[in-house]
Amino acid sequence: MSDRNGGTEDDRRSRLLGRDILRLGTTGLRARPTRAVLSALGIAIGIAAMIAVVGISSSSQAKLQAQLSELGTNLLTVQAGKSLFGQDAALPESTVGKVGLIDGVEQVGGAATIDGAFVYRSSFIDRAQSGGLAVTAVTARLLDVVGGTLAAGDWLNPATSGYPTVVLGSKAAERLGVATVGSVIQVGEQPFTVVGILDPIDLAPELDTSAMIGEAVAAERFGYDGKPTMVYERSTDERVGDVRALLPRTVNPAAPEEVEVSRPSDALAAKQAADQAFTGLLLGLGSVALLVGGIGVANTMVISVLERRREIGLRRALGATRGHIRSQFLTEALLLSALGGVAGAALGTGVTSVVAAVNDWPTAVPPEVLLAGVGATLVIGAIAGLYPAIRAARTPPTSALSG
Repeated sequence: MSDRNGGTEDDRRSRLLGRDILRLGTTGLRARPTRAVLSALGIAIGIAAMIAVVGISSSSQAKLQAQLSELGTNLLTVQAGKSLFGQDAALPESTVGKVGLIDGVEQVGGAATIDGAFVYRSSFIDRAQSGGLAVTAVTARLLDVVGGTLAAGDWLNPATSGYPTVVLGSKAAERLGVATVGSVIQVGEQPFTVVGILDPIDLAPELDTSAMIGEAVAAERFGYDGKPTMVYERSTDERVGDVRALLPRTVNPAAPEEVEVSRPSDALAAKQAADQAFTGLLLGLGSVALLVGGIGVANTMVISVLERRREIGLRRALGATRGHIRSQFLTEALLLSALGGVAGAALGTGVTSVVAAVNDWPTAVPPEVLLAGVGATLVIGAIAGLYPAIRAARTPPTSALSG
């Protein structure tokens, strides 16, 4: 007797045990392992791509957060902008002192690029080959303000800043071929002794290509007028917003619009935002790969149904119901997808670990991403195996045996 859905009473009464369904579902996989592996590989590649993309992005973000926590987000920079008529403005000579008087400011330092002065390894170097290095007059507290560290030697102090001594940024030292302190280089047309070499400064990368000298010697030998081109300040975390709003009016009360204030940590955050946009694109490509893998599973299951018509007919003749046949082939598709999902999750995690290790990042793969990845493969497997399972269940026993 058939019910309104086309099934029979035997379909509703007869049930297979879970272990029997699992054993039947693995029959096709065990019989054709090469085909099963190749089909699961398509799913694995799609899941691995998606997990690796999310994992690498999460690891990069974890590194950025650790970096920002270490460097701090309370560093602000002040520089001159444009005047009302589009001309280059200048910061007043008293800028560093004024900024230091703002409530909440803890540290302040200044730097000024010396126009027309270039840096050379020796007097024999062609003057057209300056290497793009700037000569910068700096205040004594600048290194502490920007959170810089010394790779070698010492920072400028009240004693050395009045003499022809220089501290090189990391890239400046590399381009000049200076690896140790005590070397003599040409700043302008005058010999200066290298007393220090800095490590890279993440929040002030412009200093990496600078040859830094004291304000006193800059005024004496290069006519420095005391007007900084960049001022760096650190304030308490809770006062960053207030200080940022006060800086333009404090530095230049007559024309605050000519003063530009920025936060270097925002540039690192913007870079992370750009990486996130690129991550979205890669996730889309991974989804396409996963879809292709699901089509591969569906194709494999359709072929499996066609090849096993005699098996289906024999099982139906021996009493297997349509529900039993549907369960068998649907379970087979789910197992095939789960195999690919687990393998893809492991592969994606491995790729993330390798990339994180190479870039010195912490490995960060969110557990929910792994669960979502494997869950997505099961959904895809169920969808891909549904039609072949229904087709197998509707195969008449007589035609299956005769075929």
